[in-house]
Amino acid sequence: MAKMWEGRTSGETSKIADDFNSSIKFDSKMYRQDITGSMAHAAMLSAQNIISAEESEKIIDCLGEILAEIESGKLSVDMTAEDIHMFVEQILTERIGDTGKKLHTARSRNDQVALDIRMYLRDEAEEISNLTKELISVIADKADEYKDAIMPGYTHLQRAQPITFGHHLMAYTMMLLRDIDRIADCKKRMNISPIGSCALAGTTYNTDRDFEAGKLGFDGICLNSIDGVSDRDFCAELLGALSILMMHLSRFSEEIVLWSSWEFKFIELSDAFTTGSSIMPQKKNPDMAELIRGKTGRVYGDLIGLLTTLKGLPLAYNKDMQEDKESVFDACDTAKMCLRVMTGMVSTMTAVPENMKKAAQSGFINATDMADYLVNKGLPFRDAYKISGRIVAECIKTGEVLETLPLSVYKSFSDKFDEGIYAAVDLGSCVNRRISAGGTSVASVESQIAFVKSMLKNE
Repeated sequence: MAKMWEGRTSGETSKIADDFNSSIKFDSKMYRQDITGSMAHAAMLSAQNIISAEESEKIIDCLGEILAEIESGKLSVDMTAEDIHMFVEQILTERIGDTGKKLHTARSRNDQVALDIRMYLRDEAEEISNLTKELISVIADKADEYKDAIMPGYTHLQRAQPITFGHHLMAYTMMLLRDIDRIADCKKRMNISPIGSCALAGTTYNTDRDFEAGKLGFDGICLNSIDGVSDRDFCAELLGALSILMMHLSRFSEEIVLWSSWEFKFIELSDAFTTGSSIMPQKKNPDMAELIRGKTGRVYGDLIGLLTTLKGLPLAYNKDMQEDKESVFDACDTAKMCLRVMTGMVSTMTAVPENMKKAAQSGFINATDMADYLVNKGLPFRDAYKISGRIVAECIKTGEVLETLPLSVYKSFSDKFDEGIYAAVDLGSCVNRRISAGGTSVASVESQIAFVKSMLKNE
């Protein structure tokens, strides 16, 4: 394919330089945004009497045909082209001749690519937000199913206090709601049009940048043409938001790995989202959760790679900035795949409440409630704390749990104990007495679920 920039040079480069310089293999993803942007540009050129209405209509009609043919598979993108912008313009010029050459009036590839990537990432951000909402909805449904399933809550990975599985799951919905907010906030700064900045200094033509921005759904225009072509903050910001999203998915994945192990056995993963071992027939491996956990590092790498690329660039455009696309495209694709897999994995997993409750009982996580019981009977807290610790030690020695320890043994430690101790240390009672907003009681979890579902409805 001929070089559009022939003139100052012969346009002849070595094959290895052509391959090194080419971005078509990854920026071809933006064909729809590139063609849509060009249609708006042609309309603006006509509205400003820079080209005739007939020429604009001819360009727009042909671009529409090219888009339809790419979408249908009738026209294949030529992977020997330098980039998607040159490919589309070349096909346009081949089909309508000199009129097609007028499309590039009052723009540069610098502002054209900046436009395309903003439009592409705007679409990607919307899709990622929608996938995150689907995951939140699935987690909330699962939390509702197990809102009264008692399990140990952990600090330092040590059993700490009784909670419900539903309460634990709802913590992840709160994280993911913040992820949606971060992506939405990123889109606000992304949704500013650079087109019309040209190479870096603007143009001598009487263009209407606001007209073009409005046709493409932007909220405004970049107010400095140098910044317009050199800004990639929005790429780094989206990568930052996706890195935090992946961190949340990774934390959830880590717990799924733990919970599905024989040591915990709190959950059972569907066969559809596990694999077996090539040598150990008893194994059921949580590979999907492990892969999500592993791919988090990949998205972190995309963020650090882009920041490193940008950190030393002088203004305005530099070819280094071609490196923005592979990293941010990879992160978007990775996040979308991980969200889809996580949604399927969570929707099909089942809890094992009896194992959760057994772990809660054997962890003596109701010992604080036993101490509170004694305090309510008139003992100072420090005395109640010491007695409770001695009773736990006795239970460990005899293999009892607080719920089954005979009252006579309780009374041997303090005459303050009576039959009421069993209600005080009952795990269900311990959970449902925690009535503070955001707490683990069933009523509180139901309130959290209702809040999350209302947020999803209003998004």
